[in-house]
Amino acid sequence: MAERTLSRLNQPDAALEVTLRPSLFAEFVGQARVKERLQIAVEAARQRGEALDHLLLSGPPGLGKTTLAHIIARSMGANLKATSGPTIEKAGDLAGLLTNLEEGDVLFIDEIHRLQKTIEEYLYPAMEDFKLDIIIDQGPNARSVRLNLPRFTLVGATTRSGLLTSPLLTRFPLRERLDYYQPEDLAQIVRRSARLLGVEIEEAAALDIARRSRGTPRIANNLLRRVRDYAQVRGDGRITQAIADQALAMLEIDRAGLDEMDKRILEAVIVKFGGGPVGLHSLAVAVGEEPDTIEEVYEPYLIMEGYLRRTPQGRVANELAYRTLGLNRPADAQGRLF
Repeated sequence: MAERTLSRLNQPDAALEVTLRPSLFAEFVGQARVKERLQIAVEAARQRGEALDHLLLSGPPGLGKTTLAHIIARSMGANLKATSGPTIEKAGDLAGLLTNLEEGDVLFIDEIHRLQKTIEEYLYPAMEDFKLDIIIDQGPNARSVRLNLPRFTLVGATTRSGLLTSPLLTRFPLRERLDYYQPEDLAQIVRRSARLLGVEIEEAAALDIARRSRGTPRIANNLLRRVRDYAQVRGDGRITQAIADQALAMLEIDRAGLDEMDKRILEAVIVKFGGGPVGLHSLAVAVGEEPDTIEEVYEPYLIMEGYLRRTPQGRVANELAYRTLGLNRPADAQGRLF
């Protein structure tokens, strides 16, 4: 048992991510309504002996879109081929992916909103008619060749569904949005992951980690690994509530789940821009982070929890942000109307 635990402790994080990922619907915690609808769709397709309809999964990063794609493929008894929107640079890349699929296979495209528009247009006949039109040669010798494709399921994942074009969006009969998790569900995920890692964890410690995980399973598992490391080096290997609290304090993650970058963003809005409004690009320069990262990774949680709000003029700090950082609202911001 000790050798098995040591082996798991020495695995790189990428391998652990695969280890901790659920492979069945029964193992997937949270998103109850989404899971129920997908289970029904999968079972109905299996009973008819058909490929599952194309599916679009949307929601913030780390909520389980990729995991659900793997579960769906396994439940359908199909192979999964995974890629991402930015890596498909030309029509030939897409053609290579599609022509290598077999009947019933699942093609998973992460960040599908980042597909080039020309590539996207090649997808339309592939999704609707399971045919692929490709152009051979150039100039006067150019000709179009139509290839028949096996019936496959396209599972697209996006953190920004608003950037998808209407023609592509309407070609997904199944559309599901994943929302942030409740602490109780995350605590269950933490306990399951701890069992897989061979680490003993107290109930209170699991809940403490869950509450600081920003409603996101990926963050919960990442924090668990860091707390496990701390428990191994500074304790006896068991994750108690005291050990979890000490480890998370060392990581500068407070009890609300805010990390250093969250606080830098809030502090920049309040101190450097007088509480706002401030534009996204100005805020990104002020904190030294990419605008897309702020918008997709940090902002959704800060807005959901009531620290920030978006206005037509830009980002504005709410009263909760001032209280959390222990700052007073400027006199001009107190009387400002939004």
